[in-house]
Amino acid sequence: MDLRQIQYFIALFEDGSVTRAAKRLNIVQPALSMQIGRLEEELRQQLFERSPQGMTPTAAGRLMYRLFLPIMRDISHAREQLVQRAEMITGHVSIGVIASVTESVMSESLSRFATLYPQVEVTVADGYSATLIDGVSGGQLDAAIINKPRARLSLDTQHLLDEEMVLVTSARHGPELPASIELAKLPGLELVLPTKRHGLRGVLDTHAQHEDMLLSPRFEIDSLSTIVKFVESTRFATILPRIAVQRGVQDGSLRAHPILAPRIVRHITRISHPRRPLSNAAEALMGIIAEEIHRVANPPALKFGQSA
Repeated sequence: MDLRQIQYFIALFEDGSVTRAAKRLNIVQPALSMQIGRLEEELRQQLFERSPQGMTPTAAGRLMYRLFLPIMRDISHAREQLVQRAEMITGHVSIGVIASVTESVMSESLSRFATLYPQVEVTVADGYSATLIDGVSGGQLDAAIINKPRARLSLDTQHLLDEEMVLVTSARHGPELPASIELAKLPGLELVLPTKRHGLRGVLDTHAQHEDMLLSPRFEIDSLSTIVKFVESTRFATILPRIAVQRGVQDGSLRAHPILAPRIVRHITRISHPRRPLSNAAEALMGIIAEEIHRVANPPALKFGQSA
């Protein structure tokens, strides 16, 4: 088994077709098929089921992919760091970001990064914190930005921001509410919240349990942008981080009311694998995202409890 065979295997696994994988690798199809055959012979296991529809990984193939993908990413990163010049950062970065950060800062972050590092390719995945933790642990992601879970992580973590969550209503339907809210004395509002799979819901439910109360939203939606649009046009309320609703507050379509008892705080954390140091490109991108998170979370003239 050599690195070339592993590279061929990974391309075929991801593309599911000898034709597409060979094109991606810039080789002829017989050469790819021959190397995969030799690899199966050496391992004495079938890695793919062949069919007219394509190549379907076997259980052994799926296991090999999980085991070797992190190794190949480590080799790629090591090569990038050895050959790149200080003045020209190159390579590929793959990161994961929770939706509230994606929707609030990623477009600005990527715009800045593209200007500063035009030779770097970037892949951004969004998803639940648990999914992103698995991605970093398994080597599919270089790093991720998540809501810090209650369980202890075996990954390297870097605290980025403690952020208050606020009660949010439309600008038309919020003036009758007090400037600040007690969670245990929520007015008779119908709530729309993320589902229990979402990291933000875990934060909310934990604080609610401490107050001996149960949050019973009428609607549960994981898309934060959909929640915000829904609240803007109805009498429903939600509880979300400030950065997720800042634009609506600033443009006058939303009102955000601080929750003072108890103060609900979510912790935004950067994670990476302790045995896979980040490349210069990945460090640069994560640094820019962290700067944008702090900029958006601390606007100079944002007044909560009223529309801007």
